[in-house]
Amino acid sequence: MKKILRKITPHWIISLYHYFLAVIATLLYGFPSRRMIIIGITGTKGKTSTANFVWSALESSGMKTGILSTANVRIGEKEILNPFHMTMPGRFVVQKFLKRMADEGCKAAIVETTSQGIVQHRHIGIWYDIAIFTNLTPEHIDSHGSFENYKNAKKVLFSYLSAFGKKKIDGKIIPKTIIANGDSEHAPDFLNFPADIKKTFSIHKASDYQAKNIIENTEGVSFDFDGNPYALSIPGRFNILNALPALAIGDVLGIPKINISEGLRNIGVIPGRMEEIKEGQKFKVIVDYAHEKQSMTNVLETAFNLKKPGGKIIILLGAEGGGRDKSKRGIMGELTGRLADFVICSNTDPYDDDPLPIAEDIAIAAESAGKVRDVNLFVILDRREGIAKALSLADENDVVLITTKGAEQSMIIGDKTIPWDDRMVVREELRKIL
Repeated sequence: MKKILRKITPHWIISLYHYFLAVIATLLYGFPSRRMIIIGITGTKGKTSTANFVWSALESSGMKTGILSTANVRIGEKEILNPFHMTMPGRFVVQKFLKRMADEGCKAAIVETTSQGIVQHRHIGIWYDIAIFTNLTPEHIDSHGSFENYKNAKKVLFSYLSAFGKKKIDGKIIPKTIIANGDSEHAPDFLNFPADIKKTFSIHKASDYQAKNIIENTEGVSFDFDGNPYALSIPGRFNILNALPALAIGDVLGIPKINISEGLRNIGVIPGRMEEIKEGQKFKVIVDYAHEKQSMTNVLETAFNLKKPGGKIIILLGAEGGGRDKSKRGIMGELTGRLADFVICSNTDPYDDDPLPIAEDIAIAAESAGKVRDVNLFVILDRREGIAKALSLADENDVVLITTKGAEQSMIIGDKTIPWDDRMVVREELRKIL
């Protein structure tokens, strides 16, 4: 019934409904964002990792900080996994968490701000001070209608930055700040908005915060900036781009570099983001949220560096149903078919769709890249069985990647929401074979 009503109701009425909900929620909880430094993060990928790196850096400086992200919600040192199956939950939930953060003494809050959340006005009433742009690749195109619409939705965060005046927190005026990934061709679009401070970060192109002397190993990655060494305990060269905004924010807020360095080094786990699962097995198992071309490329390239000589890369993946970005299924299938040694196509969140055609779209593309069914390519719809299969194929030199869900706490099949956590299931299946 709800779906029918959405289809027959004019878009402007739905938009107005979402807007007034956001206003009411903000009034109900008393504009909590006015009491904290609010850092908004948007982009196709890297938002959660960026949020957690920034959180750790600020906490290391003694600044109690909250997070509202795809994977986790933090209020200072307290953490829960995001139970809402969406990055930006409903407006009342967002404002409620912001109030809790402010009431419990947080001086800063980091809010992942998505394009779909912006379209539904979930950002209304959040008084942003710093806006971070991570990157932009084709995603959620079916929802937005075009890539340009998708980009324009994200740009709203940066235009909204100047909607409110500057705050004074602990006697200091907080400058309106834009921080953008200088390696992205789209960075100029996000820097072209009013702000007191504009900074860029990068690995490849010249920028205000460009990482140099990058070293990647099984323990993590390290890099230099401005003559100072930094290290991350989470693997993946790509994570440097997720960490660099913390350096920029540190300078904007006057935080000593030693605190930033400690914060980046000390965070060892970001839920479902290159999270290694250890149960005493001799091979590596990593759970990651990768669910589109660039993030899948990143985790596969990292796995290649992590596997031992002669080792294999074994990957399990899926794709969402419900009409969500059908085009990426073939892209991910071809990519994994080409870069991984074994591919298992399974369920992610089929919603109301038949899960078999979703998995088949991936599998057919993997076949086009050279994979052979029941040899190094398997279609196993039951995700637990698929995970068990992936683990059973592994030897001591290998890396197993369990992707596309990360630390999500549920799976949506039809009209049922099933409790689920890839990390827990992996642990359970590992224990069976050890």
